[in-house]
Amino acid sequence: MAYASPGTDTSTDLDTDEKNQMLELGQLASLTASGSGDKSKDKLGQKALRRLAQNREAARKSRLRKKAYVEQLENSRLKLAQLEQELQRARQQGIFIPNSGDKPHSTGENGALAFDTDYAQWQEDHSKQINELRGALNAHAGDDDLRRIVDSIMAHYGEAFRLKGVAAKADAFHVLSGMWKTPVERCFLWLGEFRPSELLKLLASRLEPLTEQQLASICSLQQSSQQAEEDLSQGVKALQQSVAETLALGSPCPAGSSGNAADCSGQMAVAIGKLGTLENFLQEADNLRLQTLQQMQSVLTTRQSARALLAISDYFSRLRALSSLWIARPRE
Repeated sequence: MAYASPGTDTSTDLDTDEKNQMLELGQLASLTASGSGDKSKDKLGQKALRRLAQNREAARKSRLRKKAYVEQLENSRLKLAQLEQELQRARQQGIFIPNSGDKPHSTGENGALAFDTDYAQWQEDHSKQINELRGALNAHAGDDDLRRIVDSIMAHYGEAFRLKGVAAKADAFHVLSGMWKTPVERCFLWLGEFRPSELLKLLASRLEPLTEQQLASICSLQQSSQQAEEDLSQGVKALQQSVAETLALGSPCPAGSSGNAADCSGQMAVAIGKLGTLENFLQEADNLRLQTLQQMQSVLTTRQSARALLAISDYFSRLRALSSLWIARPRE
């Protein structure tokens, strides 16, 4: 199908119509001049005028059809561009969208894809739980009802960390990079998720009034979380350095080799063995996150725990919203 650009000018049609009308007028003048009498002149003139009117109407309809066709093409082009933008935005947010014919080629890819799907379902279920909790708080529900919802949400967090543990066994780097999250969320990522100490700092200002004992307990919990985070970060840094030294300072590859994995299989095997410990760091980080949430719950009252879970959910929702606004921001 030939493509007409959105800016197609209809002046060509107008010029053609004018030429046709000029030709008709010329024919009219010629016929009128060659007529033998007044009556024949009138008849010929009326006939020519009718033909001119018919031609003009046909040309008008033709222009309208062409205009509608060009508008249809433009609308199709805009819809295609919009779909391409949405596809690019989804990929930037870490959502896996396979091309036709794409198939995972390894256990790691299968595990990562399964985790992304399971986590999306987890997020949907979590939103329903949070909405239920928000409604219960707004309705001033009793502590028993709130405790049931809070316990359910806490158990659901445990399920998320279990899913991540399974995914880390299949592909630790997928979990480490947080590719299932939005770009802004990934900016604040620490070993595949949030920093427990930062979350406690956020909650301390949102749960007032707190008793002195509660404040002291949260402060102590925050300090112990920071120390554990630092220890894990140092462990990962040491792992990175060790792998780099293995690749850089290992025994030379055989003479004449290209330096690829097949030629230096010994070094690669050692490096892979070291990278295997990354799964342990991810698991320890998730254990720290879950323990921090559980200890926070033990320090707070049931109603404070409910407010804390809402604050956590609202914070991450704003991060996701900020990511969408960042992607959709005007660009010069």
